[in-house]
Amino acid sequence: MMIVMKKDTNKPNASSRKEITHTRIVETAARAIRRSGYDGTGVADIMKEAGLTHGGFYAHFASRDAMLAEAADHAGEETIAIAKRIFAEVPGDQGLQALMQVYLSNEHMANIETGCSFAALGSEMPRQAPEVRKASTCRIKEMIALIKSRLSGQQANKDEKALVMLSTMVGTLLLARAVEDPELSETFRQAALKHYDAK
Repeated sequence: MMIVMKKDTNKPNASSRKEITHTRIVETAARAIRRSGYDGTGVADIMKEAGLTHGGFYAHFASRDAMLAEAADHAGEETIAIAKRIFAEVPGDQGLQALMQVYLSNEHMANIETGCSFAALGSEMPRQAPEVRKASTCRIKEMIALIKSRLSGQQANKDEKALVMLSTMVGTLLLARAVEDPELSETFRQAALKHYDAK
């Protein structure tokens, strides 16, 4: 009599365990860079926060910059996913207004660790390695294209409007977070919302 041993498909194999661990490191790093900035984010701290040993880092990344590039990409992807979700739920031009409302909301303002990486990290980008800048730039371009896809009008006008809208959102959030005066912070946000409400 021959007994056939069935492979346990519920147990992750070494390859999928490595992928799961890699994803956990990237997700942890994406939160950490938004919270503490690129320069305030060390490999040892990220690995500890991810529940891993520092020694295992190089099994996943060739360098700190390689990890930061993936983290920047992941953080940007999360921002774009929110915009896509809003656009899927809110029709037409109203989607752009809804995006602005969510982006400049009190909740987004308070949650820098899970919020938009463009606003959290934009001022640090010129000092980062090319691979980190490239990852972030790709996501910024993707966000511009997404906004542009919801705009009406001629192509040249749509390009400009998308650039101005993203710049307004990111700049407003950055300044609203930067000031220690809650009234001024709120004034920045309300001014941007009022400006786009009037259009």
